[in-house]
Amino acid sequence: MCGIAGFWGEGGETVGHKMISTLRHRGPDYQGVWSEGPVTLAHARLSILDLDPRSHQPFFSADRRYVIVFNGEIYNFQELREQLRKKGVVFRTTSDTEVLVEAYAQWGRGMLDKLRGMFAFAIYDRLEKTFFLARDPMGKKPLYYTFREGLFAFASEMKALWQHPQIPRQLSLSALHAYLILDYVPTPLAISEGVFKLEGGHYMVVKEGKLIGHGMYWDPPMPEEKAPSLSEAVRRLDALLAEAVRLRLVADVPVGIFLSGGIDSSTVAWYAQQHSESPILSFSIGFTERSYDESDYAQKVAKRLGTDHHAAILTPQKALELVEEVFPLMDEPFADASIIPTYFLSQFARQRVIVALGGDGGDELQAGYPTFIADRYAGLLSWIPRGGISWLGWIAERTLPPSDDDIALDFKVRQFLRGFTGSPVERHTRWLSSFLPEELSQLLKPDFVKGAEQSLELLLNRYTDRMPQSAPLWAKTAYLYYKTYLQDDILVKVDRASMYNALEVRAPLLDREVVRFLASLPLSYRRRGSETKFLLKKLMQGRLPDEILFRPKKGFGVPLPRWLREELRAPIEAELLRPDPWFRPEALKSLWEAHQQRRSNLRKLLWNLYTFKRFAHQWGFG
Repeated sequence: MCGIAGFWGEGGETVGHKMISTLRHRGPDYQGVWSEGPVTLAHARLSILDLDPRSHQPFFSADRRYVIVFNGEIYNFQELREQLRKKGVVFRTTSDTEVLVEAYAQWGRGMLDKLRGMFAFAIYDRLEKTFFLARDPMGKKPLYYTFREGLFAFASEMKALWQHPQIPRQLSLSALHAYLILDYVPTPLAISEGVFKLEGGHYMVVKEGKLIGHGMYWDPPMPEEKAPSLSEAVRRLDALLAEAVRLRLVADVPVGIFLSGGIDSSTVAWYAQQHSESPILSFSIGFTERSYDESDYAQKVAKRLGTDHHAAILTPQKALELVEEVFPLMDEPFADASIIPTYFLSQFARQRVIVALGGDGGDELQAGYPTFIADRYAGLLSWIPRGGISWLGWIAERTLPPSDDDIALDFKVRQFLRGFTGSPVERHTRWLSSFLPEELSQLLKPDFVKGAEQSLELLLNRYTDRMPQSAPLWAKTAYLYYKTYLQDDILVKVDRASMYNALEVRAPLLDREVVRFLASLPLSYRRRGSETKFLLKKLMQGRLPDEILFRPKKGFGVPLPRWLREELRAPIEAELLRPDPWFRPEALKSLWEAHQQRRSNLRKLLWNLYTFKRFAHQWGFG
């Protein structure tokens, strides 16, 4: 795992070194810069495969026509290497980087159809003077880019782009609106005006600083009309997961497992242990607050599977330290508070391993979130007019006392009812939202409100316009999860938290072939009644304890409600109530006081606002 940066335009090696120095955390083993005329490429390396310096980047093809900077892993590189050898390619290293650049030399853009991995890369053709950039199908590895007058630049993180003197830090209003609603900045937006993210499964071609081609090379499929039998589906999923985990255990450094005790990470741990002759290292963390703690489940799975398990407790005092450690590194606002325990887990695991496998993607692919269960009940209220829904919300506010428990009943009821204020295709997004589009006019000062109410619709239309009109609503919902919450929340969280600790995290459940298969299945293989992840549970029955398979879903949450009133109160209050150009001060004060006085549990909204204001203060946006 690494960090990449580069540009076409003025700046040369001097600016290249400045850019890549900001990504040293992603690649502490070596930083390299190559420059030729207006082209500069830079790379920060975390050595995973072929630890020899001969595999340092920027890396040249054998004929020196192509130069590559690459962040990620190509899991089927050995298979591709053999195919290329038969075509006469003579390899100088044992790295997947060389396979990738020689694959492009051999197959051009068509090589993307052959890759199984997570990646973001840029290949410069010195003959044609063109860049070819691509991002992996699900968007696991980040890739930001920008076009300015006489400049094209790209990087793994935005802070690297800001090192170029022609790229200013200017707030994107559309990105701010989207962030306040979603808790993250969605692709293709970036918080800095004029900067964008390349979507997962897409590529772009740039010649002499101008975009000359772009497109989508892969997308998760819609469900197929003819589904395999249940027994055949279980057999195929078994084979696909076994292969996906096996491929991701290949490394020249120690490998471990993130084990939360949920079904997804436990499934990955089961397959990993099957491929290992000795107990595989597994890692989990817990909390002192019981409603948030899953460490007992992780211990039970580890004992059942025979892993070499290591656990740690995240205390409020440690969390406060981590806030001050993590936030200065973040160059986009990101309000998923679970980045704190994910960072802590990554830091803890990095003491013993350099690569870890995780269970990310299972909830999106197998309808594992509580929102998918809520879908089942949504139809029961669909006949009630909007005024009636508002009346139910009023009743809930006055009869359900706010609780600090993780995903408490009052929180679930309120979020459930607010989902009905939009169209059916928006429902899940509203359930997950902090602020709704129509609420932003009460939060933002007048100069920053324009376009707020249309922001969510415009974002979702980007993806719904691609789907067949005949696709069922649940399939459209699943697709939106892949393209928004998974790509821009879950995967961003894991990438940043792990790479800040120079740890590579791999996601077998998001293997290209696993996703292709699971996305093609009907709803009945994902959810039956109120039971989610139906197919995965069938597969793992007898392999994992029933209490793991059938226990309620828990997120990787942190006890924010209490921390906001106690351990974290002083620093968050100071930042939140600091004067700023964007928010109505009376709105911020009202939200803060309502939470402190326990009239409402507003931890989600307050953390969203604090995270943005902390980011803006850190990077000089206002």
